[in-house]
Amino acid sequence: MKSNTWTKQELIAYILLYVAHSDLKETKQEQNYILSRVNAETYIRIKTEFDTDNDYQSITKIVDAVKLEDYYNDNPDALFADIKLMAFADGEMDQIEHTIYNSLKKILS
Repeated sequence: MKSNTWTKQELIAYILLYVAHSDLKETKQEQNYILSRVNAETYIRIKTEFDTDNDYQSITKIVDAVKLEDYYNDNPDALFADIKLMAFADGEMDQIEHTIYNSLKKILS
């Protein structure tokens, strides 16, 4: 699936998976947070795609999709609030998650 055809829910799922996997593991709390934001079907479909992408492909897809999503172009704070909540889903924002958050903020702002 190409990121330029993603729905807003698919974009959210992909970004949240990217943040959740920044420390190379996805905790149950992180998975639950993602599932609180998107339905299970979207989660499974996007997770399958995410698992086949490398880091460069992931960033490229995120940047391309965010550029096309009018809601986030007009309201980037909403996107970063979701990212921050994802990073804290397991109780803390570790150093790697903090670095990913800051990197995404630079790239997408």
